[in-house]
Amino acid sequence: MRIMSVPATDPRWHKVLSLSVHEFRTPVTVVAGYIRMLLKDRAGALNDQQRRLLEEAEKSCARLSALLVEMSELSNLEAGAAPLTKGPIDVAALLKDAVDSLPPLPDRDVPITLDADAGSVPFEGDPARLMQGFAAVVAALRRELVGDDGLFVRGRASDDAYEILLGDPETIAALERESPAERGVFDEWRGGVGLSLAVARRILNAHGATITAAPEGRKSGARIRLSHP
Repeated sequence: MRIMSVPATDPRWHKVLSLSVHEFRTPVTVVAGYIRMLLKDRAGALNDQQRRLLEEAEKSCARLSALLVEMSELSNLEAGAAPLTKGPIDVAALLKDAVDSLPPLPDRDVPITLDADAGSVPFEGDPARLMQGFAAVVAALRRELVGDDGLFVRGRASDDAYEILLGDPETIAALERESPAERGVFDEWRGGVGLSLAVARRILNAHGATITAAPEGRKSGARIRLSHP
């Protein structure tokens, strides 16, 4: 097994993230602790309305804690302090695991149709991290889709790369038609997904992969390309 690390980009970005995690973590932990104490009736019995309000506050604290975890991970990736264990991987199998790992959406059902070639040329990478990156991208695009067709995830192997196209059927068709020169920058800072896409993009880049945006006019789509070593 070999170890590969993500190269540093802008050291100021790493420092801002690291400082933010440090400053936010303590007050979030304290607030969450007091909420748990109240929910356990440590300060007296709660009525139903008070319990519901505190349960909602607890959920919000959990979301903040998850965001802090992402900030810490992003900080480490930016600083080159996130070693990735590199070994043989099956990209199609990891893609399936990523799709299977996603919980259902709370407000609607968006089906995911996966069609992935196994491929014959092996890749190397960190399976857990790469699956994390795939799952973040699939989850973000699924969240944005509002049509009846759902999200399609198509993996295709070639002699020099493995390409994953994501989107609704029309977006997939547009991705197949576009030339390399037409590929746009993927927006990793879209709202509602925390920092998961920023983390995912850096994980993918660390594996020699690129992620590009869907063709112009189509928001919910992307192309991931893993080049053979």
